[in-house]
Amino acid sequence: MITGPQCRAARALVEVSRAKLALRSHVDESIVEKFERMIDSPEPDVIAALAEALQDLGAVFIEENGGGIGVRLKFNSSDAKRIARLEGEGGIVANDRVP
Repeated sequence: MITGPQCRAARALVEVSRAKLALRSHVDESIVEKFERMIDSPEPDVIAALAEALQDLGAVFIEENGGGIGVRLKFNSSDAKRIARLEGEGGIVANDRVP
């Protein structure tokens, strides 16, 4: 389940307004605002609808992993291919010591 600050951060990352998120998730805009500002906590199904709409727009929610919860953007296929190509660009592994 996501938090209000995660919702606000995800909305900023995918560049969507509260009104557009409310339309996409079928949740009243005032509920979104209260959730993001931590004034009120909506029902779990409402939070799930918000999370699903944000994920459809490209947000990825990061669970608690020792470093804290978070949110990031999804990699598109072009980004993933470039990353895979760059990971193999290191060359031969050898000793770095200079005599």
